[in-house]
Amino acid sequence: MGWAQPIFFWVFSVEMGLGELLERTVPALGYELVDWDMSARTRLVRVFIDKPNGVDVEDCAKVSNQLTRLFVVENVDFERLEVSSPGLDRPVKRLVDYARFAGHEAQITLSVPVDGAKRIKGILRGTEGDDVLVETAAGVKSFPFGTIARARLVPAIDWRKGQGQ
Repeated sequence: MGWAQPIFFWVFSVEMGLGELLERTVPALGYELVDWDMSARTRLVRVFIDKPNGVDVEDCAKVSNQLTRLFVVENVDFERLEVSSPGLDRPVKRLVDYARFAGHEAQITLSVPVDGAKRIKGILRGTEGDDVLVETAAGVKSFPFGTIARARLVPAIDWRKGQGQ
């Protein structure tokens, strides 16, 4: 068991350094860093970017090329890099995102149950201090930001056209 602890700390420090590196670099390229993850087993780094009018293949290629060069210079141990848009079901990660996406439907998973439920689906109604406001069938409820484990937008589908809105 003695060998597991140093590996844990190595992976933790690599991921912390990578997150800081991405947070400095991606916005400087003109994009929002929506999310990222790294698989220590496969050494795959996934980066999700966005910009006001959405991202296209050229945007992803631009960020991928820049990050690949940066990772070499910074000695980031990776085998593969994937850069993409966050998709229609984009994650909602920061408190400001809940205000930004007010009026959109979201699926929220809480770290502790509220009124017997850990999963909430409703319309985001912004923020109030450090609380997230969500309109559910039972009315507008307030959830402390720190109790939200995960949240994703629910894609709005126009079934007549078969496309997201």
